[in-house]
Amino acid sequence: METYTTIAGDTWDIIAKRAYGDELKADHLMAERSNFPLLDFEVFPSGVAVSVPEIIEEDEDNADLPDWRQD
Repeated sequence: METYTTIAGDTWDIIAKRAYGDELKADHLMAERSNFPLLDFEVFPSGVAVSVPEIIEEDEDNADLPDWRQD
């Protein structure tokens, strides 16, 4: 798991944009157990270590199929 060190003014969506390239993935950061103590931050000060979990992307073509039908 990687770690992102905040700069003053970072928010969850800014961190997600920098870490994943998509601000809509902020929920992945916030759901990471090691980040639970950070959930009170709306705007981060500098120097806070935020854990960045790997996101395993599902195959969009097979997402609606039952498990036994997926490749």
